[in-house]
Amino acid sequence: MNKTHFKTIKVDGLDIFYREAGNPARPTILLLHGFPTSSHMFRDLMPLLAIRFHLIAPDYPGFGGSSCPDPKDFDYTFDRLAEILVKFTDALELTSYALYLQDFGGPVGLRLATQRPERVTGLIIQNANAYIEGVTHELTAILTRLYEERTDEMRAFAAQLFELPYTKRQFLEGVADPSLVSPDAWNHAQWGMDRPGNKEIQYLIHANYASNFKRYDEWHAFFRKCQPPALVVWGKGDFVFGVPGARAYQKDLDNVELHILDEAAHFALETHSNEIAGLIVKFMDSKVLMPSAKSA
Repeated sequence: MNKTHFKTIKVDGLDIFYREAGNPARPTILLLHGFPTSSHMFRDLMPLLAIRFHLIAPDYPGFGGSSCPDPKDFDYTFDRLAEILVKFTDALELTSYALYLQDFGGPVGLRLATQRPERVTGLIIQNANAYIEGVTHELTAILTRLYEERTDEMRAFAAQLFELPYTKRQFLEGVADPSLVSPDAWNHAQWGMDRPGNKEIQYLIHANYASNFKRYDEWHAFFRKCQPPALVVWGKGDFVFGVPGARAYQKDLDNVELHILDEAAHFALETHSNEIAGLIVKFMDSKVLMPSAKSA
């Protein structure tokens, strides 16, 4: 049952590609990817967890194997991506799941969580920010300008984020041993963005990123009210989201387990999939699963 299957389902007329592994009778973990990758980022983790859990990893519209509709026909905002995710979980009849949130997976998944908190059994947060402490003042200012100023200057600035040098930087900078990171990672991500029209899609999503800042209070209220058990695993070398953003979860979550990985970075799974898998198993066993689920 630990083989990964590659599937596609229609959601709002779009083809949504997803990876699935494990027995559907077991507890589900919904894995939500970051930028600029796709469910491809979970390729090493899923086989490690599939014996114990049911794993679902979708690609958002505009990413990986999912449809890339023209921006004239699809609103590339985090609200819309989350709306597709909600309908995706309905289509697969997922009524209970732990959420693995990484990078873009944070704002997409937390919109899902606040809309349907009763379905969330736990949070696995890996370099996904939900606090202003996790974003530098400089980056906050840039993202806010992208949101508020749809100018040629800001578009030109954003364009560099979608080219190979920056893509490689996201995978390699801050990693203690870059030779452990497979070139498949950045080549796959760059392939996605090099498709005709995709860089415009990525620009529109980035120009919408600052909309997430306005959601922080809502997400923090969800943490305080619902108190989902949380595992925070953070690559210390992440130049995008810093360690203060990891520690900030402790302000609102009472049942939170924090691990800072000294030799990992933004895409910690590229170098630490085995270690993270071990932490997830222990977390799910001790903090999330009921005795009946453990023996399923």
